[in-house]
Amino acid sequence: MTVDACAQAELVRTGQVSPLELVDAAIARIEQADPQLQALVRDRFEAAREQARGPLPDGPFRGVPLLLKDLGCHLAGDATHYGTSFLREADWRSPVDSFLGQAFARAGFVVLGRTRVPELGTTVTTEPTAYGPTRNPYDLSRSSGGSSGGAAAAVAAGMVAVAHASDGGGSIRIPAALCGLVGLKPSRGRVSGGPQVGEAWAGATVDGALTRTVRDAAAVLDAVRGPAPGDPYWAEPPRRPYAQEVGADPGQLRIGLLPAPAEDGLTPDEDGREAVEAAGRVLEGLGHVVEVAAPLALGDPRFGRHFNRTVAADVALTLEQFGRALGREIEDDELEARNQAYRGLGRSLSATSYLESRAWLGAFTRRVRSWWEGFDVLVTPTVNGPAPVLGWLDAEGDTALSGRRVREFMPYTAQFNVTGQPAVSLPLHVGRTGLPVGVQLVAEHSREDVLVRLAAQLEQAMPWADRRPEVFAG
Repeated sequence: MTVDACAQAELVRTGQVSPLELVDAAIARIEQADPQLQALVRDRFEAAREQARGPLPDGPFRGVPLLLKDLGCHLAGDATHYGTSFLREADWRSPVDSFLGQAFARAGFVVLGRTRVPELGTTVTTEPTAYGPTRNPYDLSRSSGGSSGGAAAAVAAGMVAVAHASDGGGSIRIPAALCGLVGLKPSRGRVSGGPQVGEAWAGATVDGALTRTVRDAAAVLDAVRGPAPGDPYWAEPPRRPYAQEVGADPGQLRIGLLPAPAEDGLTPDEDGREAVEAAGRVLEGLGHVVEVAAPLALGDPRFGRHFNRTVAADVALTLEQFGRALGREIEDDELEARNQAYRGLGRSLSATSYLESRAWLGAFTRRVRSWWEGFDVLVTPTVNGPAPVLGWLDAEGDTALSGRRVREFMPYTAQFNVTGQPAVSLPLHVGRTGLPVGVQLVAEHSREDVLVRLAAQLEQAMPWADRRPEVFAG
């Protein structure tokens, strides 16, 4: 069934299909497409069928199939391996539900399985040594992005209409861009990470979803948003449900365009430049005030060093925590070269050097967000190039070369994880090679409403619903 999640839920509400019929149809699509894509890391088909036969909660997505990322969004007793060999071999299972897992359940979703991720979610391509690569449904030789690459491949190929995703440096938006999807990263504090996580990556990470339509993105966010006791961050509650913003008049917005990387020395991708410029012309035609403008701080070359310090410290801590859970040290030879390097850096940092980076990033946030005192939305490419060939970003384990390639590929996304602002990638363009090109919209903190209204307006003006990848099971 190729209709979106909102339409599927309406079919269940009106009695035209049953939850079990939706689940069986999704399982058939997964069995058709996944052997080519390797989007899933494990399924729970029989448990899903049993759940669909039972008394599901009467939530907004009652009976709609969902895939969870194999990183976070814990369900008590459910295997979650973070793309690692050591958790797979230990068959590690969370002892508790995450608040997000509970929210998906209350909404009525039926979980069919877990999607593939890079090891520990620390890169933007999904090629874990422990499981093998996920392939892009538009070109099987190319990456589906990361770290939510399995989720993106599954939604793009029509296996499900919506999949859980998370974003610490671009991990919702980058796979959305490479696979032709809508990827909405919420504001910091919009979705609780509890009870096991207060903040990760110095507050850069947040959960969300990958969808094909703006209305699904809005409605899913409505279903999972909201604070929980003890959350370290807070987002201003929306004035009304985000679903009601779809189709609403955004008014005349002041919009800045950043068609090329702000940092000197990075070669801009011409497809990305064309995508932003084309979007700018459409936005101007819709009555918005558009100009080439962006926060000057986005070009600061020091950003990557300070951001990587916080990631490295978090990786080192995560590995210590998993080591305690397993009752043994996680050895270097159980890790990919990238995560060996991250752990080494994290362990070498002094408390003062770590706090120096936190302070620098705090000041960076103030510099970036002050730009929104005069603008409503920033428009950029989502990534700086087409979906790379599998293996290119990893650079055969050469961490220095891999780091340079990743930095050049993703100059637009991680900054807004640090600032905590909401951002969405939309599939507004098709590149010279026929691959999707994503365009990113960024609003001020807690202004997902602005993004939803503008994204829905662009969805009408520059529709993408009829595009289908090479591998499509709908």
